[in-house]
Amino acid sequence: MIAVYVLRSEASGRYYIGCAQDPKGRLLEHNSGTTISTRGRGPWKMVYVEWHETLALARHRETQLKSWRNPAYLEQRLGIGADNL
Repeated sequence: MIAVYVLRSEASGRYYIGCAQDPKGRLLEHNSGTTISTRGRGPWKMVYVEWHETLALARHRETQLKSWRNPAYLEQRLGIGADNL
C-alpha cells in the first residue's frame, strides 16, 4: 500500500503533497530538513492521508491533488482547512 499525503507548514500555511509507503517516517524526514523541497519551510504537520493499492494509482492521485493549485479548493475538497486542524 502506498499513501498519498498532504502536509501543511505550521509556519506559513503552505501545503506539500507527496506519496510514500511510510508517511509518518516521511513526515520525520520533512521536519528534519533532509528533504530539499521542504527544507526551511516547516515545521510540517500531516493533515491528510489516503491509501492506494499500487504506486501507479498513488502517483495518479498525487498528480490530481497537485493540479488543484488553489489552496482553498484543496481545503474544500479534502476537508483540511485551517478550521479543521
